Amino acid sequence: MNLIIPMAGRGSRLRPHTLTIPKPLIPVAGKPIVQRLVEDISAIVGTPFENIGFIIGDFGTEVEENLLKIAEELGSKGHIFHQDKPLGTAHAVFCAESILEGKVIVAFADTLFKADFTVDDSADGVIWVQKVEDPRAFGVVQMDDDGIITNFVEKPQEFVSDLAIIGIYYLHDGKQLKEEIAYLIDNDIKDKGEYQLTNALENLKQKGWRFKPGAVTEWLDCGNKDAVVYTNQRILEFNKDQKMVSETANLVNSVLIPPCFVGQNATVVNSVIGPHVSIGKGSTVENSVINNTVIQEDSRLENKVLTNSMIGNTVTINGAGESLSLGDFTTIG
Repeated sequence: MNLIIPMAGRGSRLRPHTLTIPKPLIPVAGKPIVQRLVEDISAIVGTPFENIGFIIGDFGTEVEENLLKIAEELGSKGHIFHQDKPLGTAHAVFCAESILEGKVIVAFADTLFKADFTVDDSADGVIWVQKVEDPRAFGVVQMDDDGIITNFVEKPQEFVSDLAIIGIYYLHDGKQLKEEIAYLIDNDIKDKGEYQLTNALENLKQKGWRFKPGAVTEWLDCGNKDAVVYTNQRILEFNKDQKMVSETANLVNSVLIPPCFVGQNATVVNSVIGPHVSIGKGSTVENSVINNTVIQEDSRLENKVLTNSMIGNTVTINGAGESLSLGDFTTIG
């Protein structure tokens, strides 16, 4: 089985944090979103993927090397594919056409989840969905009384279903999906200006494929600051029985209210931290009270009362606002 991870999106809703780092590399509970996604899927599947393909933009050599290392550590062969233009979900998947064969899982790297990942062998494909209040921003599915998906609708402006596709798919034959996407691209068949994966899936359905929905117990979006902070909170809760304070962290006259993550060589002095705080490696917090916050690497916070915040890399703050979203290399105070 192969795993394909499209992650070339610009992450504009998460600016300023994505001006300097791709959204899938934003850390939650001490690990980049994409690393958590790949590790979670690999753990659920239970056996190593033969190939893991990452579809990226121009993220630089260091990022590519880190992604290949993630695949290697999971016992898989890693591949880097580039999507130079945002031409849609189907086009993104097609960028990995060389490994789009056999059994395939496609997972878009802007979401984390808890789900029943049992693959129903009676289905040609499984599409994981979640009920949402406002489906207009999502692709949705409709189902018949037997639980078979009957229709895919991309971002419906009038209500047709509230079962949103969360961006994780299993297909028993990746080669057939590749052929359907190639047909869309060769014939310039677009929906809302892009090549949509739902159109390729609809074509497969018309040819007799049976798609079933996958059950999701929790869907964690990472689309904006508040969503990332909430996702960080939930991941910390999921992993609260694991050791999340580095042995090289330096805690001086401070109180840590779990669950929290404290990275390598981070320093906390005269502070109350937690619950639901992640402090990246090399960061320092002094004389502060902080909860429900993500602090990335090599930042320094002093004299702060901070909540529901997201602080980038190499940020310096000395006493300012109490609910912040600060990108990399920011200085306040």
